[in-house]
Formats: sequence, C-alpha cells, structure tokens
Amino acid sequence: MNKIIVSAILLLFGATIFSFQSVSFNSGNELSIDSLRKVYSKSTSQWPKPTLDEGAVFQELGELPSSPVNLKNDSVSKVAELGKILFFDPRLSGSNQISCSSCHAPDLHWADGRQVSIGHDHLTNIRNSPSLENVWSVKKLFWDGRANSLEEQAENPVEAHNEMRQDIKALPKKLGKIKGYQPFFMDAFGTKKITNEKIFSALATFQRTIVSRKTPFDKFLAKEKEALTDQQLVGLHLFRTKARCINCHNGPFFTDGEFHNNGLTYYQRKYEDLGRYKVTKKPKDVGRFRTPGLRNVMKTAPWFHNGLFPDINGVMNMYNVGMPVQRVKPEQVNDPLLPKNDKLLKNLSLTNAEKEAVIAFLHSLSSPTVRIRVEQLPQ
Repeated sequence: MNKIIVSAILLLFGATIFSFQSVSFNSGNELSIDSLRKVYSKSTSQWPKPTLDEGAVFQELGELPSSPVNLKNDSVSKVAELGKILFFDPRLSGSNQISCSSCHAPDLHWADGRQVSIGHDHLTNIRNSPSLENVWSVKKLFWDGRANSLEEQAENPVEAHNEMRQDIKALPKKLGKIKGYQPFFMDAFGTKKITNEKIFSALATFQRTIVSRKTPFDKFLAKEKEALTDQQLVGLHLFRTKARCINCHNGPFFTDGEFHNNGLTYYQRKYEDLGRYKVTKKPKDVGRFRTPGLRNVMKTAPWFHNGLFPDINGVMNMYNVGMPVQRVKPEQVNDPLLPKNDKLLKNLSLTNAEKEAVIAFLHSLSSPTVRIRVEQLPQ
C-alpha cells in the first residue's frame, strides 16, 4: 500500500477507529491516503457517515443535475431566446445603460466580482451580487428570500432605485417602440403585444437555463477517482466531518436552501443588515441569510452577503473559530432583535494543513466559464 500519510487526517483521527459497514480504519497513528480513497471510491450511500449537528437539514453531496428547461422544445427555446436578449439589453433600465448582465456577467460565473453591485447613477447596493448559476434550483431568491419565483425576482432589480431604476409601468410601452422586438415576442408568445408578465416570464425562463459546467468533483463522483488530488480528497472528508461544512453546504448544489445567521449582522453598527427579518418581521430571522451554493465558490469572490471577505483564508479562519459572536451591551440585554448566531456554528480547531485541504477541495468545485453574448440587440 502506498504510505502517503496526510497530516490533516492524522490530526483528525489520531488513534481512533472509524468504521462503516465492512470498511474499517484502525491505523494507530497513521491513516493512508489509499484507505481514504478506497472508501470514497464507493457510491455516496456507502461513504463515511457525515458529522451532522442537531438541526442540520441534510442531503448527501451529488452530481450536478441538468436544467429543467427543455431547449429541444421549440416553443420553450424561443421564450428562452427572448429572455436571453432581454437579459443583455440595457434598455430595460431607466438610463438605458444597465442590463441584467451588468451585475451577472457570464464570464464572471454570472456574478460581478464586486463587494456590492453598482447601479443607477453609480449608486451602491447593500449586498453582494450572487451568482445565477443553477438559480433554477433556488426556492426562495435573494439573500433574504423575499422572492418566491424567478418571475418575481426578475422584477425587483429592474425597478430598484439603486439598480436599474426603470418605471415598470412604462416598460412594455418602451420596448413596444422597438420594432425589432415584435418578431421575438410573436415567436415566444404568439402575439406582438408586450406585457411585463411576458418580459419577466422570458427572463425567468432564460435564467433557468444557466447551469454551471461539470467539475473535477462531478468527475470524481462519475468514477474518475483520480479527478481529485490527495489533498482535495482529504478536504472532502474534512468537509463532511471535522470541518462540519456539510451541515449547511450539502446536496448537489452544496446548499441546504435554508437561512442562517453566521454572525455578520453588524447589529447597530456600520454594515448592519437584518437579513431575512426584513421580509418576515420575525425576531428569530434577524441576521439570517440564505445559504449560498458552493459550486464555483473559488471563482466568485468576495464572499458573504456583504462581500466583505475577499480572501478565502480569512473566511476559513472565521469559520474555524465559530464566527463572530455579538457583543451584548447592557442596554441590549432585553432587546428582542439582538442577533443570535446559528447553533450550527462552533469552534472547529482545524490545523493549517486541514484548512488548506478544505480550500483545495473547494477548488475542485470549479468549472470553466460560459461565454454567452447577444451579437445584436433588436432595433
């Protein structure tokens, strides 16, 4: 057996025994990478049991699913094609200068690489622009979950004063003056009449076609067992066990779809953001934000809802100590809105080698960018 000993695994297991079905590791002071690769070469149902804390909503990691949009269906593909044109058309904005792609650029994995997005008159948003990759799988959209469908979501940035600032009521008439749009709406909806419902339906349909590409991790799951390096394999195991990432980042998209307070509410300070509370008005939701998926996470910095962390090492260090805890001032003791960190957060005591292994695994979730553009907008 190849005795490549990984220090992260040594520190993780020590002299303990780990067993699952017929697989047993009893390495004394050592655990070989061969043993780890052997157990993870099995189907995911036979993988080592993950370390899950009470309250975790868990689904095992899996391969990337396909988009639900059937582009082989001619009627559907025409709606998607119209949505694509609208997505890249800055005339959807009040200034005729900002398109959906301004904040969700395909060559940036459908994000914009900024701390927060820049909109009308160079006004800043308060939140980081999330990637639209695999957005079809998200049930509650935006960081705070205020939209229940992509159709509903599409309308928000178009009319927001600090984003595209378009008078929604005037939009159909505005696009109706562009004769070049008439055949596209006719092909997509059987009528030249333009309505907001058709505009946002087309945009939503196009967004449902945005799917990230296969990653080394997907290839690993598809039985290409050398697709992950030794360090990435160690990182995978740590991700599911000691590092506890799996508690929130699970399933094929590496998200539980839930809302969590990770200690970055900045309550009553600069950068304060009450998150989902602004939608539900429930005190328990103060500081909670939707768990982002991790596919292409290493290509979509900066991170968190406020984009304040451009360095992945800083992110890892924060999680390693259990994230910041709200300091309670005497006058805040009985404050019903005082943020409370999620119970899934805790001190991890990961070594530097272990943190590096987890980061290496996150790199295995990266895929090539998709280059999409509209050659010419309707005139």
